[in-house]
Amino acid sequence: MENIEELSPLRITSTVRALSSALRGKREHVHGSSRGKSDRMLPEPEKLWFKESSAKNLRNRDFLSPSTMLNTLYADGQVPQAVMSRVLSLRGGGVLPVAGGEVMGEGLRLRVDRVAAFRAVLAGGTTEYLKPSSQREGCVVLNCPALHPKPNTPSPDTLSLGQLRTVLLADHMGALLRRQGFDVFFCPTLPEDSDVAAFFQALGIDWPTAPANCANDEREEKIQKALENSQYRERGTERGRRTSGGGGRKAAEEEENEGGLRINLKRVFQEEGLLGYDPTLGTCKVHRDSVSHLAQLDLSTADISKTMVTVLHVTSCQDEFRQQQIAVLWRASGATHSQRHLVCGPVKTAGSHLTAAQYLQLRKGQMKEASEMKYGDKVEGQTWDDIIKVMTSATIRFELLSTVHTSPVTLDVQREGGVSTKGPRGGVFVMYNCARLHTLFDSYERGVEKGLYPEIPDGSQLDFSALKEEGEWLLLFNYLIPFSELLDQSGQSLDCEGGGARVNIKTEQICKFLVSLSKDFSSYYNRVHVLGEPLPHLFNQMFCRLHLLRALRELYHRALETLNLPPIRQL
Repeated sequence: MENIEELSPLRITSTVRALSSALRGKREHVHGSSRGKSDRMLPEPEKLWFKESSAKNLRNRDFLSPSTMLNTLYADGQVPQAVMSRVLSLRGGGVLPVAGGEVMGEGLRLRVDRVAAFRAVLAGGTTEYLKPSSQREGCVVLNCPALHPKPNTPSPDTLSLGQLRTVLLADHMGALLRRQGFDVFFCPTLPEDSDVAAFFQALGIDWPTAPANCANDEREEKIQKALENSQYRERGTERGRRTSGGGGRKAAEEEENEGGLRINLKRVFQEEGLLGYDPTLGTCKVHRDSVSHLAQLDLSTADISKTMVTVLHVTSCQDEFRQQQIAVLWRASGATHSQRHLVCGPVKTAGSHLTAAQYLQLRKGQMKEASEMKYGDKVEGQTWDDIIKVMTSATIRFELLSTVHTSPVTLDVQREGGVSTKGPRGGVFVMYNCARLHTLFDSYERGVEKGLYPEIPDGSQLDFSALKEEGEWLLLFNYLIPFSELLDQSGQSLDCEGGGARVNIKTEQICKFLVSLSKDFSSYYNRVHVLGEPLPHLFNQMFCRLHLLRALRELYHRALETLNLPPIRQL
């Protein structure tokens, strides 16, 4: 059993949970105070400890239980020796090994056995650290209202930047959820020869398409009949009685004769127990584009045999009310799937108005110009066209996805700025540092071919105490170990019940994670000479660093995959 525990991947949450349990102990041990603290409520376990992340604090501690927390548990914050021993002796079950700790003015600080942690992660194989910690089951349909015909399919010239943001967010969410084990579908299906489908391909968005002549008339007719027969349908006489008193019958009959079909949405969400919908949703007249929208939703869920289906409407704040109407209409037609709304803030451009097509063209031109300034005449041919395409897509994705999805995004769309090939600015900076790792390993392989270096040995043969640079621990502790749990979060957010129609997912975290990783890696790489002199006594340290950076390269790849961005090998 101990061997199994030792092989368990190290997890931050498992460590914090175990530390909290050890610190709290049994209730009778926790409340032993002459000052009456036994009457106080215990702090929440997740608040007892927090993981350090700044380079400054990591010089002397990796986890801290603040003095305010200790004072709620023990008289004058004095941790009993038995409790201290229990904390310091924690081992196994995904818990990071503890090297030591002491109570200081700021609280109880702990230091991780870093050599053991390096060995556990790098020598044991990093596969478990580069994927979600657990696989989920279920099905998610990502519905993008911006892409539904109204009545025509949108084009790159009619698609706003706010709408483009919702599409990119749906694309990112799809990649994240698939890695967690969900079956993911997208709605609506686009005509395969449409301009918007080609536009998405240029951005690396793989949105489903179908032949343009693929009609959905039967489904639309089915939805129309379901709404006509719905218990929530309002008859003209009811409307007339309510809105016009005794003289309203004639007007109601005229409207009925005009083919007006109305559904009482307020009754739907009240009687169906739907939480979080706008209380001003009243009676909604059913239009053709609404029926078309519902038919596309019906099509996207028609072949799903699994019982657990969540439909996630990814919409702009301007369209939220309209999408709530659509969602409740679908419920009125008989659909029983769980529906949630991921609402995006607006995209603002100071002093100008750009369509999605103009924005892509602007960033592509700026990317090409910046590349030519840095690399000169080399910037030509298909290879560079592909590089500029990926870098442009990276720039746009990081600009629109690095902000909390409910908050507005303000873009600099001046012709003279906006894209740089250097400096810690979003997508370009991330892709550049990923390429640096490829360049490093290409240089190492050339050294092996020349006989300068031997092949990298298995991690079990290395002494990881050679990793003494603070930047090395920063990369392992802040990025490699926590990444798996970062991937878990979007799926967990979908499970939250009682939160109403809206769902708030930390969709910005992968972009922020990659930018932060790139800053810390760049700082380390600029300071440390990884490929040293080809001297045998230096090889152990070099190989330890190569193991770390090889894991980091794979981390970049897995994170970029969630943004549907391929890594660039050289810049």
